[in-house]
Amino acid sequence: MCRSIRTLFNFEPGATEDEIRASALQFVRKLSGFARPSRVNEEAFDRAVDEVAEAARRLLASLETSQPARDRATEAAKARAKARARYA
Repeated sequence: MCRSIRTLFNFEPGATEDEIRASALQFVRKLSGFARPSRVNEEAFDRAVDEVAEAARRLLASLETSQPARDRATEAAKARAKARARYA
């Protein structure tokens, strides 16, 4: 799917509005095939991003887990190390 969409659930600190919106934007871009929609499709595209972001907010708010929240900085460092090892 979209490699730039990141897992947003069960992190401390929680997902920001910007992260949710960015994930929704990437999802709609993938579905539509548009990196940037034409003027005639812009309203539909923006509405879809808003709706996907709202659905993501509701999903994140309703999910539960017994696992401890992961630390963003630690997980980011692990991802960078993994990427360096893969491309070294």
